Amino acid sequence: MQLDKIISIGGRPGLYEVSLQTRTGVVATSLVDGKRITASVRDQVSVLSEINIYGLEKEVPLREVFKMIHEKEEGKVCAVKPKAAADELEAFFFDVFQDYDEERVYPSDIKKIIQWYNILVEKAPEVFTEEAPATEEAATKEDE
Repeated sequence: MQLDKIISIGGRPGLYEVSLQTRTGVVATSLVDGKRITASVRDQVSVLSEINIYGLEKEVPLREVFKMIHEKEEGKVCAVKPKAAADELEAFFFDVFQDYDEERVYPSDIKKIIQWYNILVEKAPEVFTEEAPATEEAATKEDE
């Protein structure tokens, strides 16, 4: 399973794997309970591979943040629970990603990242062993 096939749907808990793309939206399967749902064009759908986290210097892809958490937790579920106090969530996230922008990354964002990470560790651990897709720059160098 690839991170670019995993989505979050606004207003619905958990993560979903895209099964089929239609003209009016997508058919997806929940990673949590395996149920199939449809999401229309009107739903707020976010592809995890396209999400970036605000850093002080630059934005960092969510894939990289997941890898940082994966290394810190040694491939296990997060020690910090998503429902922990805001200062506890921020302290954990600072341990993982010291360069994150504390003014633009809220505790609710950290909570969601931890929830998503836990789902991926349990249901799709292969996501952490895949390499990031090659950038266009690297692709053009290979063509030369």
